[in-house]
Amino acid sequence: MNGRGTRCVTRQSWAQLRALTPARIALGRAGAGLPTSAYLEFQAAHARARDAVHAKLDLNGMLENIAARGWPALNVHSAAQTREDFLRRPDLGRALSAESKARLSEPMVAPDVVIVIGDGLSSIAVERNAIHVLERLWPAIAATELQLAPIIVAEQARVALADEIGEILQARLSVMMIGERPGLSAADSLGIYLTYAPRLGRVDSERNCISNIREGGMSAAEAAAQTANLIRSMLTHGASGILLASRMGRLAQQTVNPGS
Repeated sequence: MNGRGTRCVTRQSWAQLRALTPARIALGRAGAGLPTSAYLEFQAAHARARDAVHAKLDLNGMLENIAARGWPALNVHSAAQTREDFLRRPDLGRALSAESKARLSEPMVAPDVVIVIGDGLSSIAVERNAIHVLERLWPAIAATELQLAPIIVAEQARVALADEIGEILQARLSVMMIGERPGLSAADSLGIYLTYAPRLGRVDSERNCISNIREGGMSAAEAAAQTANLIRSMLTHGASGILLASRMGRLAQQTVNPGS
């Protein structure tokens, strides 16, 4: 207790909070700095995040994993030719290369849903989690009457690349599975972005996002279930993002007050 009779927070009470979160709290101190163990762990987490950002997607391995499950697939590349271009020019990661545009422009039945796997800012997240989600999501969609496009594997991809892909294929809806920006708690988190009527110029408020898909975060099974539910809702209401929320909210209100 201090001179005013107020009880000080003890290390034990902070330690109990640490068990509830991966956030860096209650690390203690050594003089005016961090303990050596906490400092080294911070440096290691920072190194993992940097490695994830710069790591190259194992494209052949991803395509082989998809083919081994009997799913059709195509690979494309953004307008960012190198990783350095991708990191310095986000706009290039949102646009297809000329060769990829030509490949996707070949005659194809317009699909209801196109699934895009993009490396994003963490190819590690894609390699560790994307197939596990697809193993649950692809059969769930295939069991319906919806037309699926071949899975598109995109290198040097940003989220909005799925807009151009969806527009070229004339898809009703796009599902972008992409590596999220690494943090100091996790460098392998996968995100899923869904957009109704994808086309160039879509903004983030027109999308729905499911994030933190990884071991220690949201499971692949839960992510696939949420994605399948969102696909059904988007196709039913003809919208995504805040417009979908608005339309679903009005429907819920009408259900509660049918006479209004």
